[in-house]
Amino acid sequence: MRVVVLGAGIIGTCTAWHLLQRGHEVVLVDRQPDAALETSFANAAQISVSYCEPWANRQAPLKALKWMFDAQAPLLWRPQLDPAQWRWLWRFLLQCNDRAFERNVAQLVALGAYSHATLKQMVADTGIEYQRSQRGIAHVYSDARAFDEAAAAAELMRRHGVQRQVVGRDELLRIEPALSAYAERIVGGTYTPSDEHGDARVFTQALARLCGQRGAQLLFGHAVQRLEVAGGEVQGVHLRCLATGQARALRADAYVVACGSYTTPLLATVGVHVPIYPGKGYSATLALREPARAPQVSMIDDARKIAISRLGDRLRVAGTIELGGFDLRLDTPVARARCHMLLQRIEELFPGVADTRPPQQGGEPQFWCGLRPATPTNIPLIGRLPLQRLWINAGHGTLGWTHGAGSGRALAELISGERPALAMHFVGVDSARGGAPAVRTASRWA
Repeated sequence: MRVVVLGAGIIGTCTAWHLLQRGHEVVLVDRQPDAALETSFANAAQISVSYCEPWANRQAPLKALKWMFDAQAPLLWRPQLDPAQWRWLWRFLLQCNDRAFERNVAQLVALGAYSHATLKQMVADTGIEYQRSQRGIAHVYSDARAFDEAAAAAELMRRHGVQRQVVGRDELLRIEPALSAYAERIVGGTYTPSDEHGDARVFTQALARLCGQRGAQLLFGHAVQRLEVAGGEVQGVHLRCLATGQARALRADAYVVACGSYTTPLLATVGVHVPIYPGKGYSATLALREPARAPQVSMIDDARKIAISRLGDRLRVAGTIELGGFDLRLDTPVARARCHMLLQRIEELFPGVADTRPPQQGGEPQFWCGLRPATPTNIPLIGRLPLQRLWINAGHGTLGWTHGAGSGRALAELISGERPALAMHFVGVDSARGGAPAVRTASRWA
């Protein structure tokens, strides 16, 4: 078949790769001049199967209310005059119970394990280098109560086949000696040796180039103008070249929407409504001043809910979720406060190791923000949409890098008429998704 994939982040590019592997003709489209220049550009870098947990849980509503007026809070809800935000929030609240949490974890971990195995095979097949480290991921706790609760989280992951280990402070320091300066405040941690990290942007751009070498048409710098629909099916997609302004129409046997958070407004133009809402995440990439003292193991700091990964001679720190619409500004008071928190926390954990000086003091931190496309369950939407020839691969939230390789493979299998060896519900294939349809063709979500 001829398949047009809209969006060349980690999700769309992996989808294109696996379609090519199955003999299809592929056109990969993105408005940016290269792959992975939006949400996949500077994420936390973690392949974290052991942390495939949904945001929605029993404690989430109270925490969100408590954090509403804290500009540095891990999850910041900024109410908007936007019905889509309130509909998403209502569906999120319906997932904040133990039964839904357990169900959602099971599907997220299943996709994570499937994706990790797929990524390993892709790396073996392609030889792509992306500053990969297979040293695992450690979760660091400085609060005794939170550490006590970590045992239950680790046991939950072990029930789903992920060997997340609870470790004491001494063992954690043996795993990552770079934490020694912060040792007195550490109460313990968890560690998953099977997790890994690497640069998602470098991987995705290299994979996109390989797609081009294997015959895919790469239409970068092309904005999607509209989907052409007639008789209940998509009959084409209209693009505009951003460099020349020239319009062009593409015809195909299948169309995949993998546009991250922008999937929602694009599909709404053809009457398909999906519960994907943007969660603004931040990162800072810092030069190392003392590489010998820098961490080698990727980690999660529980106190601030941030992830830290070393990428060669740089340190990437990323985290926080801000639910406030399609806002990509880095110069607002809230954005500045969140960026400052990232620098401050690195200096607390690893004093003097990275250049945390702000620009006004001569530092060169590379700040970034991206819109994480989140569903209320955090389970991505993968599968067939109500309009014929139209498919979706979006809604991966903070787990796009963890789930990208497997999501691309799973959708390529579905388009090819295969059933993925994966225990999760697919849009348009399975009827049950948490007791309510995830996709509607009416004007409102369920």
